[in-house]
Amino acid sequence: MYKLKKKGCIYAALILMISLLAGCASGGSAEITNTASPAVSSNESNNKSDTTAKAEDETRVIKHAMGETKVTGTPQKIVTLFQGANDVVVALGVKPTGVVESWVQQPVYEYLRADLDGVTQVGQESQPNLEEINKLKPDLIIATKIRHEEIYEQLSQIAPTVVTETLFDWKETVKLSGEAMNKVEQSDKLMTDWDARVADFKEKMGDRLPIEATITNFRADQVRIFYMGYAGKILQELGFTRPEGHDADTWGIELTSKESIPDMNADMIFNFNSGTETEAIQKNYDNWTSSPLWKNLDAVKNNQLVQVDEVAWNMAGGYTSANMMLDDLYKQFNLN
Repeated sequence: MYKLKKKGCIYAALILMISLLAGCASGGSAEITNTASPAVSSNESNNKSDTTAKAEDETRVIKHAMGETKVTGTPQKIVTLFQGANDVVVALGVKPTGVVESWVQQPVYEYLRADLDGVTQVGQESQPNLEEINKLKPDLIIATKIRHEEIYEQLSQIAPTVVTETLFDWKETVKLSGEAMNKVEQSDKLMTDWDARVADFKEKMGDRLPIEATITNFRADQVRIFYMGYAGKILQELGFTRPEGHDADTWGIELTSKESIPDMNADMIFNFNSGTETEAIQKNYDNWTSSPLWKNLDAVKNNQLVQVDEVAWNMAGGYTSANMMLDDLYKQFNLN
């Protein structure tokens, strides 16, 4: 009897142990399931990190005015060698490592001073300091053919270098810089915003367009008419036209004789003075504008001679300065 009871107790104990083990096993599965879910998220995160790393390590072939250049990832140390590039790189949200000195308002144009505070100067646009550029160890250099064709090979030995075809085509600078800097989305946004402003300007101007316009520039020893330079291309896009004889696809012409004043004739004249010889420039301006030929110009007779800022309308050559020029036109025509 005792033996039977003892065996029964043993069987009962075994059954109880099996039940407990089964319960523990069930609890263990739940924990694995719970921990498995974060493991999947971790893998997804790792995959995203891998994708980002691949994007950062990706090498792109950038076509430009001097050929093709390989640029890897997103450049962090950028040197800009002309004014338009100084402007555009900042517009793309990047503070360059080195920039060339501005033509006036040295060391950089006033509208860029806050953004370029503390940035290293690397010489003149027409003569960059290669030694200073090399010291900065850049991973991208943005240059322009008209200024830097002869030193392109030297620049390329320092860092990957991309080159614009022209100096004054700011849209080319935006596009090329966006591609080289791995900022295409940002550069596309800049162009979309610009196109919207152009459309708004044209809509608000209505039937006042087209307006025939001339861009003049007085210096100490000459006068210039700009055709299709920086400001000329912008005016054309906005719906302005050029006088007959101004249709050449060149920057413009130099005038040395007042007999050429009739060549300036247009509905509007946008003028800016250039140079450091202030007195000589003013004397030349007064000399020309006192001529009966000047006073007979349509724009002068109709009070449509507009003095504009030389930085925004000529020297800066970038995206932000293009918008500054457009701001001037909104104000001129009371469109705000």
